[in-house]
Amino acid sequence: MTILVIGIGHPYRRDDGIGPAVAEAVGGLAHHGEGMDLMERWSGCDRLVLVDATCSGAAPGAILVFDASTADLPTGLLPKGSHVIGPAEGIAMARLLGRLPPAVWVVGVEGADFSPGEGFSPAVAAALPLAVAEVERLLRSATA
Repeated sequence: MTILVIGIGHPYRRDDGIGPAVAEAVGGLAHHGEGMDLMERWSGCDRLVLVDATCSGAAPGAILVFDASTADLPTGLLPKGSHVIGPAEGIAMARLLGRLPPAVWVVGVEGADFSPGEGFSPAVAAALPLAVAEVERLLRSATA
């Protein structure tokens, strides 16, 4: 069984860097979030965990977990940045093309500050160990 963790985001856009930080902590890959390239990255894996900053309206630092195996993500949940096809659109397209792994989870950390610069807002910094723990829990459940 092939399990892949991909952290999406940009470390020089403050809270948007949470995905790569979580991926680094669990030995995953960092990715800029362009949806078509993501499909190539996860090609052939059995279990996929995507980690990204979210813009859902939840409190900053909130951890949101979605099973994206069978249902589309809520509209506007994951910021697309400068990409026409972001992670949510990549998941939807992969589902239509039959290229989505059998199990897909999205772990979101609600962001507060996406301005240029380094470092997380206090709420997102506090959420980092919680997000890592959630990804580790999903990885354990995928191998059980």
